[in-house]
Amino acid sequence: MNPAQSPDPDAPRDLVGIGIGPANLSLAALADPLGGLDTVFYDQRPTFGWHPGLLIDGATLQVPFLADLVSLTDPTSPWTFLNYLRSRERLFPFYFAERFHIQRAEYDAYCRWVCDNLPGLHFGHQVDAVRWNPERDLFEVDFTQLDTDGEAEALGRTHTRNVVLGIGTEPYVPDPLKPLVEAPGVPVLHAADYLDHRAALLAAEHVTVVGIGQSGAEIFLDLLRNKPAGREKLHWLGRTEAFTPMEYSKLGLEQFTPDHTRYFHALPEPTRDRIVDGQWQLHKGIDAATIAAVHDELYRRTLHGGWPDAVLTPGVRVRTAGRVATTKIELHLEHGRQDSRSRLTTDAVVLATGYRERPLDRILAGLDPYMRRDNQERPRIDEDHRLVLDPSVTGTVYVQNAETHTHGVGAPDLGLAPWRSALILNSLTGGEAYALPARTAFTTFGLTQRRHVPPPREAPALTPLVDDRR
Repeated sequence: MNPAQSPDPDAPRDLVGIGIGPANLSLAALADPLGGLDTVFYDQRPTFGWHPGLLIDGATLQVPFLADLVSLTDPTSPWTFLNYLRSRERLFPFYFAERFHIQRAEYDAYCRWVCDNLPGLHFGHQVDAVRWNPERDLFEVDFTQLDTDGEAEALGRTHTRNVVLGIGTEPYVPDPLKPLVEAPGVPVLHAADYLDHRAALLAAEHVTVVGIGQSGAEIFLDLLRNKPAGREKLHWLGRTEAFTPMEYSKLGLEQFTPDHTRYFHALPEPTRDRIVDGQWQLHKGIDAATIAAVHDELYRRTLHGGWPDAVLTPGVRVRTAGRVATTKIELHLEHGRQDSRSRLTTDAVVLATGYRERPLDRILAGLDPYMRRDNQERPRIDEDHRLVLDPSVTGTVYVQNAETHTHGVGAPDLGLAPWRSALILNSLTGGEAYALPARTAFTTFGLTQRRHVPPPREAPALTPLVDDRR
């Protein structure tokens, strides 16, 4: 029997999850102790991996360890980070290490531990289409089972009452550099692939890092630390006008709370778009400790006289780019405030240009006739993270980490994932599978503070919930 199929192939699932990143993994972990829920999660990758190309030694999460998959909703869950440490007999070493922010590699290992022990997760399964079957009042989810080489091995179909999308983000490459990234043999790569090419980059005579956010800073620092003093030959540039620290004040961080999410969702669409554009420093700045580490390393290299051969230039955009001969890359740069232009010749380019939400249209093409869209033709998503569909569709499609336009910059935040998962589970079960706080911030966003009241929902066809944690 295909392990991704129910024992009865005609029996509908309660929920099919598409994608197994931190968002859907959080949902799967919080759904695990709830009896009566038949769930399955698919991911086309062979195994779990959380930004593997950026697991640079020493790089840390930008959120505390409590922002694991479950703790901020259910700290008693068996899937907490602390329980992971306990299972590895590492709880005392962690206690004495006094680390509030853990390394990225440790967070990745924790998520892998959850994947290894949590049932209902199926890697190597690529979801090809989602359709609504009005005759059965169910969604049809078509998938391809892949072999270890990523080749199609078998086709399958699952019927489900509900779907949750957690397909995450994809690397963003600016248009001027797309031809270089796509050309074979040209040493231009996205930061997502950094570790795979680190040895070649360290061997290159001159390396340029484009993008002055957190990943750009970590990559520049890693290259700097491993280049000989006086022969660094590094250039770090980006469009932002300064090497700006990330907003990390206590009240500033309250914009990553459910209270702010509710406030944001209730605003008019044009207002929401303006707010998102102005909140870049909440997630695109550089951690203050990383900025300090870069400066410390540059300063250390001046102790015996001279300056490191490293250029740091903010406020610069790449207009065009091309190859010089066969091994060099030429970047045509423009400085906005100076209104000046120049050319930079380099041997390799790392694009620390961030990520963008994966568009939902491809995987939801079969639901297009039922979808409601906003003025920018983006899917409308309600407060409970549900796609707004035609009323004839009695099932629900939930959305995770693809709703920045409706829920704000907190959509991809790891700390909000457990709260969003609990919202989805409460909506799915028609009850209060998880009790959620009425208030989460000292700040009152707006003249009145909205409290979340779940909409009335007809009791779903589920087995009564059994909470065996108590």
